[in-house]
Amino acid sequence: MNGYTANKDAYLKRLRRVEGQVRGLQRMIEEDKYCIDILTQVSAATKALQSVALGLLEEHMAGCVVDAARVGGDEADIKVREAADAIARLVRS
Repeated sequence: MNGYTANKDAYLKRLRRVEGQVRGLQRMIEEDKYCIDILTQVSAATKALQSVALGLLEEHMAGCVVDAARVGGDEADIKVREAADAIARLVRS
């Protein structure tokens, strides 16, 4: 079972909201809306996706990484490296 399973419905709801925001962005471009208004909405969609990413990362750390650390060995090293790599990707984005 994945660490986010208990909150799966909430994540799906958030992602559907982001999907709606992206469709709204497409519509704004089609309708030649003002650039700054579009950029404001891009920022909102980006923040929403970052929120999902941070929630998933937190649950991964609290579940998968902690469980692997309890067991120790290579699995713990792998999970910590995965988490560090995910954090690095989020920081770069």
